[in-house]
Amino acid sequence: MAEAVRVLIADDQALLRGSFRVLVDSTPGMETVGEAGDGAEAVALARELTPDVILMDLRMPVMDGIAATREICSDASMAGVRVLALTMFDMDEYVYPALQAGASGFMLKDASPDDLVAGIRVIATGEGVLAPSVTRRVIANFSHRDTAARPAPRLVGLTRREQEVLVLIAKGLSNAEIADRLVISLPTVKTHVSSLLSKLNARDRAQLVIVAYESGIAERGMPPA
Repeated sequence: MAEAVRVLIADDQALLRGSFRVLVDSTPGMETVGEAGDGAEAVALARELTPDVILMDLRMPVMDGIAATREICSDASMAGVRVLALTMFDMDEYVYPALQAGASGFMLKDASPDDLVAGIRVIATGEGVLAPSVTRRVIANFSHRDTAARPAPRLVGLTRREQEVLVLIAKGLSNAEIADRLVISLPTVKTHVSSLLSKLNARDRAQLVIVAYESGIAERGMPPA
């Protein structure tokens, strides 16, 4: 039997923490291992408990969810911990910085229980972006504000095919959809994704989307062959 997905809940509202705990603990294959009421407590518990997934509220006292996410995702001792950022609004100005800080995706707090459970499972398996159409909208909205800072050199060393795959990942396509679009096999797509993660030093697909937008390739697209 597979081990349960271990979840840490970080939110400054006790009622919401309780609701999330009930949902997680009533879902087969999941368990709540701790609750935090602020970002600093979330970091301390993450270091102590090393959960698989942290449900991270972005707006908390003492230390906000962005700073907490950055500290967790930059700590090698917590390399296996994935952060799922939670927000009330899909255009929350905190979302893009949270993804930059290392969050593997985000969801709205009013998502359906089924969607939240599915999101936790996706994040736990190492996949990344959730609700890709919403995530792309947030990233596109905030990333273009600082175009001069886009680190285009990060794409040096990628093959043309890898760049094509990166553009399609940024558009929210699944591996199967990318295979269909590029007329290549699914295992080949997975190989390209693994190569991108390695070459770009990205934790997951969410971080690949960040790179795609910050480098400009997501909006610029591929030049003619």
